Amino acid sequence: MRVFSVLFCILAWPVAAQDAPRLLFPVDCRLGETCFLQQFVDHDPGPGARDFACGPQSYDGHTGTDIRTTDMAGMAAGMVVVAAADGVVRALRDGVPDGGTASMGDGQGCGNGVALTHADGWETQYCHLMQGSITVREGQQIAAGAELGLIGYSGRTEFPHLEFILRHEGRVIDPFAPTATGSCGSGEAALWRDALPHVAGGILSAGFAPAVPEFDAIKTGAADHGELTTADPALVLWAYIHSARSGDILRLRITTATGDAIHAQDVTLERTQAQLFRATGRRSPAAGWPPGLYIGEVTLIRDGTTEIDRHTTRVVITP
Repeated sequence: MRVFSVLFCILAWPVAAQDAPRLLFPVDCRLGETCFLQQFVDHDPGPGARDFACGPQSYDGHTGTDIRTTDMAGMAAGMVVVAAADGVVRALRDGVPDGGTASMGDGQGCGNGVALTHADGWETQYCHLMQGSITVREGQQIAAGAELGLIGYSGRTEFPHLEFILRHEGRVIDPFAPTATGSCGSGEAALWRDALPHVAGGILSAGFAPAVPEFDAIKTGAADHGELTTADPALVLWAYIHSARSGDILRLRITTATGDAIHAQDVTLERTQAQLFRATGRRSPAAGWPPGLYIGEVTLIRDGTTEIDRHTTRVVITP
């Protein structure tokens, strides 16, 4: 097993799209439901960061496309990473704990991963895989769509995800904008076999709790209470968001099953953040909330009117 590292290099010179491989989406998941596109290759040549659409979904020097699970529970359920194209396993690494940045050693930024070589000088790299999940060996011929391992939480990362890196002759290529022309969202041909949406943020999950939950509980998938009781002190709706922008509005609404309003709040987000949560709710009345079904609706709004995402969740209150 050879140790390999992420190459920190600037975007490649423009490449001819006809010479590039056509890429399968490298995760077996339902995009926008069980997995999410969170961050993209950095196109800013200076100390700032911008994605291919000139948005903020990147960070300085980021070389890959980040495909994340909803939370740690989504990772634990097992989300398969697959080869994006036919190739040969050039290198791999396993044995890095799934503890994020705090658990990695020197030179382990990619965590557990696999690197594949393809025809005509192309290479793909798959970082942050789950410890012990890699199913291939060095030198093995791999077909597009073959399983490589599972999404994990190894290496330099703050959330479970796959970082998918594409290179040509050693230089980073953004599969969403392979010619690197610098024109924002120009509609140039991406390298994916099937068109992928550019989702500029969204709602990862939402749920109910008897009090404002800890962020760690939300990130692990342990915050949602599918059932509360009339003795609980409050009815709280929370939402877990990715790729929020300064000025976004998070609209949270709680109603009864028949549509009667219980509580509503619009929260204006003050900072652009990769991930965050917000919560709102009401204290229980003296006799407790009446037993029955309650509905929570969360909407992420941008520029005052554009609905980015909407999520509905439910809770049953029992005596």
